Amino acid sequence: MRDFLPADKARREGVLAVIRERYRAHGFDEIETPVMEEYSRLHAGIGGDNEKLAYNVLKRGLDADAIRAAADDQAQLTDLGLRYDLTVPLARFYATNRGQLPSVFRSIQIAPVWRAERPQKGRYRQFVQCDIDIIGDASARAEAELAVATLDTLDALGLEGGRIRINDRRVLEWMLDSFGFGADERPGVLITIDKLDKIGPDGIIAELRERGATSAAVDAFDAFLRRAVTMEYNPYGERQIRKALPAGAPDDVVAHLIGIGAAVAAARGTDGPLGDIPLVFDPFLVRGMGYYTGTIFELAHPSVDYSLGGGGRYDGMIGRFLGQDVPAVGFSIGFERIVDLVADRADAAADAVVLVHDRDVPESELLALKASLVRQGSRVRLEHRTKNLKALLERASADGYTAFATVAPGASADTLEVKPLA
Repeated sequence: MRDFLPADKARREGVLAVIRERYRAHGFDEIETPVMEEYSRLHAGIGGDNEKLAYNVLKRGLDADAIRAAADDQAQLTDLGLRYDLTVPLARFYATNRGQLPSVFRSIQIAPVWRAERPQKGRYRQFVQCDIDIIGDASARAEAELAVATLDTLDALGLEGGRIRINDRRVLEWMLDSFGFGADERPGVLITIDKLDKIGPDGIIAELRERGATSAAVDAFDAFLRRAVTMEYNPYGERQIRKALPAGAPDDVVAHLIGIGAAVAAARGTDGPLGDIPLVFDPFLVRGMGYYTGTIFELAHPSVDYSLGGGGRYDGMIGRFLGQDVPAVGFSIGFERIVDLVADRADAAADAVVLVHDRDVPESELLALKASLVRQGSRVRLEHRTKNLKALLERASADGYTAFATVAPGASADTLEVKPLA
């Protein structure tokens, strides 16, 4: 959990303003949910490993005897917890407010979440998530809208060249079934497959054997990983998808993935083959969240070797709160990773001016001069002249100010000599 100095805060808010503006331009509406949710919702078995990282809030009024009596049952000690993501709160929000929302609801949530992580570079205990979700649309259009809005936002931040890796949890389940893995062992197998980029095929097969996975299934998977493949380029579409999978992939899922590509191509103004769009089918993309039921995706950028965001379809989650299933799909930008990649943006104000004055300038004149410049659209700070003027101006520049002027008694906005700080 970090403090942010003024320059850092201004930088973060500038990036957030672009993200909000782009999301809203694509028809999404911003909502706000409480930072805490009921313990039972946060620990309903749908949050994957994040449930283990939740910060829980001790029940009020417990005395020492009650705490000792419930020490072995966390659910008896706590009734609330800090949200570890924005998807579980959204599902609860929609179930609570459905009657006041459109049949297809497009939401924006930009807010902090909390996880009891082991702090390290890129992993924090408090961090901001930037989510867009579409609830009530089961068609490929929903995924395509999310992909287009996300790519557009990345472009607006000056991070052109982003690509989205895409897969479907139904394809993963079908593929593991075709190899012979039993339903009870598939969650563990997926955890191992998710490490493919890090440990390679040999490491995957070795770990599966160490896990005691079905031997014949591991052999079949091993043979698939080592199958002969050509180096031909296949643009995103049916050929790319089917060549990446064992024979007999389910037609309805393949058609859904193709539909996403066609819609993204149309939105991005692609005249050529679907390969011109920034989508790549990855049959081994897993995404660890337990609530995903269909399409899953991750956002990649050539400047880094880690994901900048991701999401997927979670059609079964809202039904847990509402009593009936509602299709839902979402995409989250990893703000803490994005903000470090974005180039410094110019201040929105026409000028950001530091007015340096001596003690003999009347306060009334200083405030009148400041107010006059503010009305003209400038950002203005008053600073008393110090012996080390250079250090004062360097600090102002670090805080985002672009110009300065020295103020003598009787100065006005018309007579002020403004000089650049650079």
